[in-house]
Amino acid sequence: MSLKEKAIKVQQMIVNGEGMSALDEYYHDNIQVYEMPTGEHRNGKEEQRKAMQEWADGIEEFHGSGYGAVTSDEEKNTTCAELWMDVTFKDGNRTKMEEVAVQKWQDGKIIEEKFYYNLPKTEDVNVQPFSQTQ
Repeated sequence: MSLKEKAIKVQQMIVNGEGMSALDEYYHDNIQVYEMPTGEHRNGKEEQRKAMQEWADGIEEFHGSGYGAVTSDEEKNTTCAELWMDVTFKDGNRTKMEEVAVQKWQDGKIIEEKFYYNLPKTEDVNVQPFSQTQ
């Protein structure tokens, strides 16, 4: 399976609410995750799992998600994907989040992931999502 095919599978799993399964199957134990706008860094699969769970615990209602373009540079072991999510947090704020994930692969697993996004705006949730590929 090519890295692009694996990256598409990861995005499909995330969109289908199987993010933890994607983490177990496709992420290296020593994953390094960077939230580029905030500078946050997570070291290892368990730190990423904890962050994913904390984020999910803060959601009151999930309105939808999807992914757009997924691309890869097989020679450099790198993939990129566009993602979006529409959620209402427990504090009542509804947000349309869009980001690009850049993933570096090693031994068939994601060893580094960087997320690029603007911090969410709560007043504008009617933005059209990327063309959904599912």
